[in-house]
Amino acid sequence: MGFRAPALHNEEPWRRKTALVLIPLALIVVIVVIDLRSPTSIHLGPLLVIAPALTASFGGPLLAGLIGALAVLAQVLIAGLHGGLTTSNHLAQIAALTVLSALIVAFTAVREHRAKQLARAQSVAEAAQRALLRPLPEQIGPLQIATLYLAADDETQIGGDLYTATRAGSSTRMIIGDVRGKGLAAVGESALLVSAFRLIAPQYRQLPDLAATLDRNVGRYLVDFAEVGGDTPEHFITALLLDLPDGEGLAHLTNCGHPPPLLLLDGQAVPVDLGPSAPPLGVHGLGDGHYPCDTFPFEEGATLLLYTDGVTEARDRAGNFYPLAERAARWTRCTPESLVHHLHRDLLAHVGHRLGDDAAVIAIRRTETPPLPDPTPH
Repeated sequence: MGFRAPALHNEEPWRRKTALVLIPLALIVVIVVIDLRSPTSIHLGPLLVIAPALTASFGGPLLAGLIGALAVLAQVLIAGLHGGLTTSNHLAQIAALTVLSALIVAFTAVREHRAKQLARAQSVAEAAQRALLRPLPEQIGPLQIATLYLAADDETQIGGDLYTATRAGSSTRMIIGDVRGKGLAAVGESALLVSAFRLIAPQYRQLPDLAATLDRNVGRYLVDFAEVGGDTPEHFITALLLDLPDGEGLAHLTNCGHPPPLLLLDGQAVPVDLGPSAPPLGVHGLGDGHYPCDTFPFEEGATLLLYTDGVTEARDRAGNFYPLAERAARWTRCTPESLVHHLHRDLLAHVGHRLGDDAAVIAIRRTETPPLPDPTPH
């Protein structure tokens, strides 16, 4: 039984394609029959070009060439039974049909080649995205974690939002950030910050010291590479740094120009906005070098929702922003995985399945006991 289901699944596209092939074949037969039954003054042979043109919409160059050859043979048959092959009118129709069929095959071959190139590019981009933003573990210490990443660039599936986590003694350090811009231009800066965070996060006891070091690394990178390739020098990264000790029921936060997280508990989604934030990473001269560190309760059963502005600034057709806090409050009793699932579906429905900016979401739940069941059906 285990081997039969894949076979049946693979047969479905083949059956659909076979059914589609019958359409141009039937078209050739119908045109030939009608033409042969019509007076010799009526010429329906030129309509045979529809068959290979239709085949190109669902088949490759080999299939389009085969249907084109059958169409030319059908035109030869019509010519042989309606006045002979030597008449100039029939010869012109056969020549025109042959040339048009050849052009359709060439077009189909070019389209298939470009489709393969695009598939390879998407595969490389997806591999780069997985290497840059590796999925976070479902469980880190007492924390249950689920993530969501949606790239605005559908072709590359890669963008400038970032997140990662690492252990630092008996606590978990996390970062979520948003590089100015999107697409491949933001990948270098995302990779730099993720790598630097994972490397040095365990080395600092205080988040402000970690933020200052990350800012220096980002600034050095931007000075060296920001203007390469015509990129704008006005680059920066908003970031949110978290330190979540295992057994204290607290969370420490340093905000560098990033949207504040939401604390979900008992049917409410409250923004954790404790005071002014520091400037984004990579912005020189706008701050005094001081990075605040705020502490707030994060007890067992509570969920922290981190996100980028691609979520809260997503608009529907009427121009309304996505009401993240209002929607997240519906699912405060869900597991992080279910919460992210609901937000994913709801966000895409809000924007009509087309995001204008990269979007990332991280749901973190502190739990020492099994999580409450998801009250909302999937």
